[in-house]
Amino acid sequence: MAISRPAQGRRVTVAGMPSPAIAALDAAGLPYRAIRHGPVRSLAEAAAARGVAVPDVVKTIVVRRGEDDHLFVLTPGDRVVSWPKLRALLGVSRLSMPDAEAARAATGYERGTITPFGSTTAWPVVADERLRGREITLGAGEHGLAVAVDADAAVTALAATVADVTDPEPTR
Repeated sequence: MAISRPAQGRRVTVAGMPSPAIAALDAAGLPYRAIRHGPVRSLAEAAAARGVAVPDVVKTIVVRRGEDDHLFVLTPGDRVVSWPKLRALLGVSRLSMPDAEAARAATGYERGTITPFGSTTAWPVVADERLRGREITLGAGEHGLAVAVDADAAVTALAATVADVTDPEPTR
């Protein structure tokens, strides 16, 4: 079920409260379409539930650079983070992914719902260059809730660094 950005101050709510992600999108004045769907177990299921192609389901990856130093990496659904490319971009020799609890502590969101919008800390954002020029969907802070946004507008609102930081998803 899709819900367009409500007019006249009406907001999408999560358990009766405005979602931090939705509130952040509203505060940024970023047009979006909220999409509610049932449980999904894979990226392909998420794409089908959202009515989009797999590359348009953007994965928000939390990356740890150091103690209490994280960033978000936005990747198209059919790609994975290229650690060598990301390390080169950031000028660091080591990066890691926090476990689920550490990611929640860093963002305020459970894994599978993470988004840079409304995160408890506004960590820097790196967006893969392949997101440009399309509509994408992102998690919105709750399982079964996503938002469709213009990627270029989202990248601008997040002051994201745009670069080639991914590789094709390995075939199995």
